[in-house]
Amino acid sequence: MLELKNVSFSADGKEILKNINLVIEDEKFVVITGPNGGGKSTLAKIIAGIEKPESGQILLDGQDITDWGITERANAGVSFAFQQPVRFKGVTVKDLVTLASGKDLSTAAACDYLAAVGLCAKDYIDREVNSSLSGGELKRIEIATVMARKTKLTLFDEPEAGIDLWSFKNLIDVFEKMHEEIKGSILIISHQERILNIADQVVVISGGQVAKVGTKEDVLPGLFGVDSGCRYFKEAQHHVE
Repeated sequence: MLELKNVSFSADGKEILKNINLVIEDEKFVVITGPNGGGKSTLAKIIAGIEKPESGQILLDGQDITDWGITERANAGVSFAFQQPVRFKGVTVKDLVTLASGKDLSTAAACDYLAAVGLCAKDYIDREVNSSLSGGELKRIEIATVMARKTKLTLFDEPEAGIDLWSFKNLIDVFEKMHEEIKGSILIISHQERILNIADQVVVISGGQVAKVGTKEDVLPGLFGVDSGCRYFKEAQHHVE
């Protein structure tokens, strides 16, 4: 279980997060949504250890990890997929997936992870993770590496960014399969209604605060109703601006 207690964060003199209190139960599929600039990506980076909160606590299975760095959190079972994946010159796709799995992965096993994200394994397994790959290809490779890690908490920051329509449809299947097989918690930052629709819990962040938490049945009508959805995002965007 992940628990955030009164977490606040500022940058360049601006308060980004304000006393965030949030609990992510084990084996839950949670989507964080809300207007742009509301603090969603910052919250994900704080959970991953990329940023450190100014105040408050972060607990993982009851242990205070507030002062832990990225490596310590990764070793404790936290994975993070960036909105813009990192390139690794000189590292092949197989190397990266094998490293993520933490074991001596066979070529066939590595290929299975690539196939799961819609990539033809024979075309990618020996390629370097460098500038020759498109943003969408990198995104899918990164998702494959996160799948290989099989951690207790997996964070995705707008995984749909740079993904074409066909791949996006398959991305939904990938998330559902991960949730079923890994038995860990998945936390996704997203605006996409189709991703929100498969969530166990939806968290709305607006103006650096938790505006609403509930099941998709409780939250989505207010976000995507004929009038209420548009009105909510316009009002929320105005609030953060």
